[in-house]
Amino acid sequence: MSTITFIGTGNMARTIGTLAVAGGNTVEVMGRDQSKADTLAKTLGGGTTTGTWGAVPAGDIVITALLYDSVVPVVAEYGDALAGKVIVDISNPFNATFDGLAHSGQTSIAAEVAKVAPADAGVVKAFNTIFRGVLEKGRPDVFMAGDDARAKASVAAFITSLGLRPLDAGGLRMAHWLEGMGVVTVGLAGNGVGHGDFALGVSEVTG
Repeated sequence: MSTITFIGTGNMARTIGTLAVAGGNTVEVMGRDQSKADTLAKTLGGGTTTGTWGAVPAGDIVITALLYDSVVPVVAEYGDALAGKVIVDISNPFNATFDGLAHSGQTSIAAEVAKVAPADAGVVKAFNTIFRGVLEKGRPDVFMAGDDARAKASVAAFITSLGLRPLDAGGLRMAHWLEGMGVVTVGLAGNGVGHGDFALGVSEVTG
């Protein structure tokens, strides 16, 4: 099993954290508001601990469960505390109308994280194409992207421990397109599907 630190105390930290504890992983929570971190740790149970904001995370895998515009500044703030860690960006940089990305060009939040993270940290994009309710109730495929094979293997093992299927979409350049898939998911929820109780996935056809 994996050792996981969540930086952030919101809904996605709670949802993925609940699955992580149920999957037998060791979990730590860090938040700027220590009382919120303590409350989330108590809610998750299973021996979940809290760390001090900005200190070296206990987890080998660090999930930045933050709004997209906070991810890069927080990784920069942590600096060398993230050396040797696997950093997982789960954010979606939606524009104001939720029909495009907030950034321009073929970059991604994960790619920008890689620019400010310690050189020996592995950066992986994952979980951003899945609505929180589907994570709570279903068993969706989890797409991921990153350049570090070791980091992706660690994240894949963690995803598997949650009872979910990891699907490697390729290198970190693909994180841009995973963010685009997040936009498509929102578009489907508001139009053709008409609700959020679904997830994008892969169906393999044989014969």
